[in-house]
Amino acid sequence: MGGATQGANMSYLNFIGGDWVPALSGETFENRNPADQTDLIGLFPNGGMEDVAAAVETVSAAWPAWAAKGPEARADVLYKAADIISSRIDAIAAELTREEGKTLTEARNETSRIAANFRFYAGEALRLKGESFPMPEGQIALTLRQPVGVVAVITPWNFPLSMAARKIAPALAAGNGVIFKPSEMTPLMGQRLVEVLLDAGLPKGLIALIHGRGATVGQAITSTPGIDALTFTGSYGVGMQIASALTTDTRCQLEMGGKNATVVLEDADLDRAVDIIRRGAFGLTGQACTGTSRVLVARTHYDALVEKLSVAAAGITIGAGTREGVNMGPLATSAQLDKVKAYLGIAKQEGGRITTGGLPEASADLANGFFIRPTVIAGVPADSRLLRDEIFAPVVAVRAVDGVDEAIEIADDTEYGLAISLVSNDMASILKIAQKTQHGVVKVNSPTTGVALNAPFGGFKHSSNQSAKEQGGANVMDFYSRIKSVYLGG
Repeated sequence: MGGATQGANMSYLNFIGGDWVPALSGETFENRNPADQTDLIGLFPNGGMEDVAAAVETVSAAWPAWAAKGPEARADVLYKAADIISSRIDAIAAELTREEGKTLTEARNETSRIAANFRFYAGEALRLKGESFPMPEGQIALTLRQPVGVVAVITPWNFPLSMAARKIAPALAAGNGVIFKPSEMTPLMGQRLVEVLLDAGLPKGLIALIHGRGATVGQAITSTPGIDALTFTGSYGVGMQIASALTTDTRCQLEMGGKNATVVLEDADLDRAVDIIRRGAFGLTGQACTGTSRVLVARTHYDALVEKLSVAAAGITIGAGTREGVNMGPLATSAQLDKVKAYLGIAKQEGGRITTGGLPEASADLANGFFIRPTVIAGVPADSRLLRDEIFAPVVAVRAVDGVDEAIEIADDTEYGLAISLVSNDMASILKIAQKTQHGVVKVNSPTTGVALNAPFGGFKHSSNQSAKEQGGANVMDFYSRIKSVYLGG
């Protein structure tokens, strides 16, 4: 593995033009453990416009040769990358826990997922195809599927490996070059992913890794000529800034926020419902775009569900993800913690009742991290901000509803439309919600979190620009390739 030099602290570099290099400005930024801010993970280069320009130049020169290698050669590199990842799961997972905060079990699951992503898209490289069309005798029309060219990949901190893999892998499978900007909160995971690809034999000039703090690198990517496609996962506000800055001939795929609900209907088993909500709301510290942040429960079950869910939430042990017995790690940043504190205040202002959770009691184990307890808020009004705004934390608001129609109305009363789950065996109600709700993902008797590797993923409304789904076989490969029509005549 490369990309780092050992000194008093670990210092890391960008990867541009086949070499590990500092930012041209010479600037760096610190990255620290969210469970313990006294733990410095490393110093990373603070890239800018000149770094992006250099990356575009080198990747633009490299991708045609990669495309010309053909699908088998591209698949071979991706298969090898998957094998390397599999051999490093424990080491990478430990670093992921330290850098992002999720528990070791969650980190191992994510690391395993990136190996699966690379294997899946290695197969897609071999399935890329064109078509032929009937023409008058002596002629034929056919299509060629070709790479788009240089793909910019901008990823968030909450799934720094798996989200990067499900963008980079299909881009490479289709024959493109990649400029990769990982989140400033999880730069080490971006580093490790690029190291794996290089160790698997990826041509060095084909991928560029540019670290950076704030919006500087992203703004440079959107303003530098030569980017043919850009894929982004993150907040709606940043996504819209990216979309507005790009030229019309740059493909753009945006997967943004969510305000996801679990609907518990009259016939639901409450113990099953609580388990589904607990996993969707408090797994991954609630920091998943598909995480459950609202529960809409049939009025007859409201009191019992609030009580059972509060007991389940109170039984979750928080702390550093490396500690034995910890079920939930910290929030990722101090800004996230401040945001949660503000929404707890809003809940009280709106008449909500915090039945469990909130800030933890002071302790030495939690003193230097961004910790919040799993929180359940009952009694929120129908127009509450807690039912509409994305909080991105282990905070769930519970609201009683009278029937399926009201559940759909409240579930859709938000700018987002990513995921919804329902707990029921009533097929008529299940079909009604599935057909009418304005959410891109509908799950029945399972948490809002967790999606299939081979199924399309994406939301409606402010959750996505809906230009292409983020995963799902041929569906996603359409974003990373373009179709050329060819007419042949005698």
